[in-house]
Formats: sequence, C-alpha cells, structure tokens
Amino acid sequence: MKEIKIKVKGMHCSGCENRVKKVLELLDEVESVSASSSEGEVTIILNKEINLEIIKEQIEDLGFEVIL
Repeated sequence: MKEIKIKVKGMHCSGCENRVKKVLELLDEVESVSASSSEGEVTIILNKEINLEIIKEQIEDLGFEVIL
C-alpha cells in the first residue's frame, strides 16, 4: 500500500470533505481517504498504483483546485 497527500484548495467544511472522500473511494485503486478542510489536504491510501491525473480530475470535477 502507498500513501499520498494532495493539497486541495476550496474545501471549507465537512460537507466538502465528504464529497471528496465519496468520489475517491469509488476508485478501485483507493483503499481509504481522509480529507481535512482546515489543512486543505487529502490523504489517500492506495492498494495499487494509479495515475495521479485521475485523482486530480475527480477532485477538480467537484469544483476544488488540486495543487500537485
């Protein structure tokens, strides 16, 4: 398993955190997700490799900005 941390701008509340978590947890490669609006960060545990662009697109489709 691999852990990655991604900076995300635009998350302001627990609702934002939950939206990000739900969409990323649908990806087969993702084991678990935690999101912190106060830190502007999403931590993802992967069970196999994934192209980071896929994760970036999923988050940005929700209206947030990903800073890689």
